[in-house]
Amino acid sequence: MTEVDGARTGRVGIVTVSYGSEAVLGAFLESLPAASAHPMTVVIADNKPEPGGPVQELAEKHGAIWLPMDDNVGYGGGMNAGVERLPADTEWVLVSNPDVALAPGSIDSLLETADEDPAIGAIGPAVYNSDGTLYPSARAVPSLRTGVGHAMFFNLWPGNPWSRRYRNDWDGAQSRRDAGWLSGSCQLVRKSAFDEVGGFDPDYFMYFEDVDLGYRLGKAGYRNVYQPGASVTHTGAHSTTTESARMISVHHDSARTFLNKKYSGPLMWPVRVTLTMGLSLRSALIRRRLNKQGD
Repeated sequence: MTEVDGARTGRVGIVTVSYGSEAVLGAFLESLPAASAHPMTVVIADNKPEPGGPVQELAEKHGAIWLPMDDNVGYGGGMNAGVERLPADTEWVLVSNPDVALAPGSIDSLLETADEDPAIGAIGPAVYNSDGTLYPSARAVPSLRTGVGHAMFFNLWPGNPWSRRYRNDWDGAQSRRDAGWLSGSCQLVRKSAFDEVGGFDPDYFMYFEDVDLGYRLGKAGYRNVYQPGASVTHTGAHSTTTESARMISVHHDSARTFLNKKYSGPLMWPVRVTLTMGLSLRSALIRRRLNKQGD
């Protein structure tokens, strides 16, 4: 075992991105030792750095590498920078939100499954909300039918066929399965596969970077696997709760970016225009509803 900047190296690297996340980061770091018997290097990419501040103090307390970013580069950009700081011999990278607590043995359970097949590029645990409900963290890659149908009808008709297909038969979520993509809130990614596809696409500042990563891993021949035998608890998007209307716009912009990239080329121009109009309309309607609720 070697050391990098005081951090232990081994099979597993842990990368999280902070943006004023000190209120939740401590619980995340405290959950790591029991999650795996393997030595781990932990990197905290800080998009809102304060030298000598609470995030740096938490990193030092838990033996993690504090990586202050020069600018807020978003979730994917911070993750990419954090992965670059990991030791060269790292085999697997746990990419995780800071507002996550891992169950004991969860990382080792993911590793055990991942070792069964070298074609597994990413593997995700069951993600529970703080109220104990199960979040649909392993879904199909959105297509013209499933993505648009889910976006337009889920709030009005939760059981619609497009949402069921997109959510990857989520009613049976206690069973292991392959998925099109795994939630970026917490997933274990084979580092060689991550490097092969170029990591997260920096065109996504927030949202859909995990959809895009899973899609590109699949195109490269890797499997995205959901393993509910491992579990984590996600307390929620703490850094965005006060900006919900703005985040709705960002979410729809990212959805449009993904679908425009997936359906690129001159022949798909009418499709892209239709998608843009539909997503813009949905975004405006949701933001209007949120503004009325705040009045």
